[in-house]
Amino acid sequence: MEAETAVKNGEIPEPQEGGDERRERSTILFPYGDLDSGIKVAKAVHRVGGTNCQMETLAAELKLKATAGGFRLMIYTAKIFGLVTYGQGTIQLTTLGQQITDQKQEKLARVTAFLLVPLYKQIYEKFKAGTLPQQATALESEMLNLGVAKKQTDKARQSFQRSAQQAGFFAYGQDRLVMPATGPGEPAPPPKDPEPDPNAGRQHREDGGGSGGGRHPFIAGLLKELPAEGAEWTTDERRKWLQAAAMIFDIIYKNGGSGTSLKIEVEKTSAK
Repeated sequence: MEAETAVKNGEIPEPQEGGDERRERSTILFPYGDLDSGIKVAKAVHRVGGTNCQMETLAAELKLKATAGGFRLMIYTAKIFGLVTYGQGTIQLTTLGQQITDQKQEKLARVTAFLLVPLYKQIYEKFKAGTLPQQATALESEMLNLGVAKKQTDKARQSFQRSAQQAGFFAYGQDRLVMPATGPGEPAPPPKDPEPDPNAGRQHREDGGGSGGGRHPFIAGLLKELPAEGAEWTTDERRKWLQAAAMIFDIIYKNGGSGTSLKIEVEKTSAK
């Protein structure tokens, strides 16, 4: 009865399993489901409500009961990946959730969602220059050291490996995490000739935003999405670009703002 009341109020409790696991909680956040499970929720919300819908409606779309443990698990997973928020019986797509339902932006959004998970981000940062532990027990031991409860390491490892595959980090094998070379929905541009370019001043206009010149592939992708000067670029398109930039900045830069975040809003001005 408590679970049913919680779901109707839009409060999805963290899934728990077994009496022993209740006594030992993880100190680092990670989802119990994989990335595709969270995306399935986001796309279902998009199908039935655009950007938001009622919990009961979403459960029906997913062919699950709103009070079922499987439904709560999927909603919680989508939240940890930064795709949804919920409250008062309503679930709403975040900016990232909206982007992941857009085929043109999904590839980058998958990478962003993967790195928003604290456990996954720490594992990526630790092993991006080398190889992952080959034995399952060794990887689970790393997760234990990062704060995963001992009896949850197996589930955490399996969800991590599936999600890394689904986000594109295992393109070169499951023994290493490699950042997907992608911009917003498109491959990053190929490396440029290292010789000085006499037309560098016109580069931005010619390639629609620049190649990124050795910068992080996310930054290169953002620059590539910029239209040429003088081209039509709607306010809504500008908003989406700036929101994507804000999320990428959160991933690749350290934030000295101490709990602050960047919010992009569009304000309609009245004609004089």
